[in-house]
Amino acid sequence: MKKFLVKVKNWEYWPFSILYFPVFFYYGWLAIKHRSLFFFTAANPTIDFGGMFGEKKSDIFELVPSEYIPETTLIQQNDLERASLTAEKIGFPLIAKPDIGERGVWVKKLDDQTQLKEYVAKCPVNFLLQEMVDYPIELGVFYIKYPDREGLITSIVRKNFLKVTGDGKSTITELVKKKERALLTADLNSEYLRNNGDRVLEIGEEIVVEPIGNHCRGTMFLNDNAEIDERLNKAFNALADQISDFYFGRFDLRCDSYEDLRELRNFKILELNGAGAEPGHIYQPGYSLITAYKDILWHLKVLSDISALNRKKGHSYWSFKQGFKKWKSHREYNRLLTNP
Repeated sequence: MKKFLVKVKNWEYWPFSILYFPVFFYYGWLAIKHRSLFFFTAANPTIDFGGMFGEKKSDIFELVPSEYIPETTLIQQNDLERASLTAEKIGFPLIAKPDIGERGVWVKKLDDQTQLKEYVAKCPVNFLLQEMVDYPIELGVFYIKYPDREGLITSIVRKNFLKVTGDGKSTITELVKKKERALLTADLNSEYLRNNGDRVLEIGEEIVVEPIGNHCRGTMFLNDNAEIDERLNKAFNALADQISDFYFGRFDLRCDSYEDLRELRNFKILELNGAGAEPGHIYQPGYSLITAYKDILWHLKVLSDISALNRKKGHSYWSFKQGFKKWKSHREYNRLLTNP
């Protein structure tokens, strides 16, 4: 009952299908306007399905200059030999994630060979092993660019990882259970809590319980739109210009500071998301639901406009047959991820 009441009170925890239900009507109108259910596929012509879902991260990384991404290797399912060689080359800790994935499913920090072997044995799909980036700030930077003009940043979300602070008497597990956000999202059976949950933290001692910066994994999303300025827009225009036909999406990255990011130094792109990306600042606790809907619908309109302009340039929309086949295969893939 407590979980239910917390969810009702805080819309940021609502299921995707409920939160986005009103948005589907506007999407339907845009589909009629474009005479295509899959008009968004023209938004980012070099990304499979426009980046709405089902795209391979390894393919997207091929579009991004290597100096901007962590060292990353694609591992075929059950290939322990290649995984071990990669770990030896890059070094622990590593981040493992499905090559096709979303919402943090099967994303895990691996600290040693034992955890790597367990991940390889259990992961039901091809996956990436990625260098752990230790820059202190993790951001989601939403960027749009009409084909005929300069681009701009429309949203910045800063990720505040799930942490607990010691009181000198409670165990880590007890502290996690006391946090409202952790109550809804934390995995109380996680390997970390199994190994460390009984430890009592000293007064004021703070630890990160969940190192993966995903909202559904307990990370708090904070609105950092105040950091958007001319220099940051200029930097991301220079960055996006190096990525072929990228017009709409979100850079998930870690950086040392905003000042460095404005100079495109001391940062790494962890993922690049396309048409399916959200402006993450809307999940700031206390953010108005009405304002969030306005932001979502505005970005959807921009997606529509960019797609139409790219179509005029010769990038066609996917046919219904193509799109339905993609949707069906993605559903089957997600079943494999969630029910290995």
